[in-house]
Amino acid sequence: MGMRIVFMGSPEFAVASLEALVNSDQEIVGVVTAPDRPQGRGKKVGVSAVKAFALLNELKVLQPDNLKEESFIKELLSLEADLQIIVAFRMLPEVIWSMPKRGTFNLHASLLPRYRGAAPINWALINGETETGITTFFLDKKIDTGQIILQEKEVIQEEDDFGTLYGKLMLKGASLILKTVALIEKGSVDTLPQNDENAGPLAPKIFKQDCKINWDQDADCIVNFIRGVSPHPTAWCKFNNEILKIFHVNKITTNHLDSGEFESDGKKYLHFGTQTSDLAITSLQIQGKKRMAVEEFLRGYRMN
Repeated sequence: MGMRIVFMGSPEFAVASLEALVNSDQEIVGVVTAPDRPQGRGKKVGVSAVKAFALLNELKVLQPDNLKEESFIKELLSLEADLQIIVAFRMLPEVIWSMPKRGTFNLHASLLPRYRGAAPINWALINGETETGITTFFLDKKIDTGQIILQEKEVIQEEDDFGTLYGKLMLKGASLILKTVALIEKGSVDTLPQNDENAGPLAPKIFKQDCKINWDQDADCIVNFIRGVSPHPTAWCKFNNEILKIFHVNKITTNHLDSGEFESDGKKYLHFGTQTSDLAITSLQIQGKKRMAVEEFLRGYRMN
């Protein structure tokens, strides 16, 4: 049996890493994840993706509301972990991340120090990057600033959006987690400090209200913005007094529409104007309906 490990994470992105650890020779002595919350329109109480996986694999689950709760700290201490691993979780107080003798490391979906923050995948796409990657690093007192353990690059393809890049980095991250654990177990970690001079853009969390499309921008900027938040949290605009979510567009050569103006034949195409060239909408969702291709949408929608 390998090291005693506590894993902390909540979303689907973290599940691949936890699964890789479960299938390794390491001992997962506890899983810390978000408390159960009401989800969706019906507000039915749901569990995190990490909790669902942990329960299926009969792992001990801890769900503190407050990471500084004395009872939680005592329970975490009782697990006697050699190492803690964080993937897509909350900021930890020092009393938590300094607890294990082998330290606490985090998996971050960018090439740190670039894109520190909660939404690195989204912002790399929005900013039109052609390369990103993943990083493992030891936690310290500031967010995403600790000593780098390992990094791996990932080329961003022209057809990538948030959904596809998320999946690629999720799997690459799981592999990097195992490589990092192996180095720590052998005691052969050679870390590098982050150079703040290369920190570059940040990656703050993106909310739904931030996703309104600004048609006055350059077409390339709008294309990157849409792919950077597709399928979540999704770019949107007002269309006939309804919310229209847009998941995918193609840039076309024409530029005869004003910014935000649209035209359609009512059958096969829906075009919007931008500052530079027009955009053809290919995948969308009108308020209260399912996501669909533009042709399907136009068959059932009465245009004003």
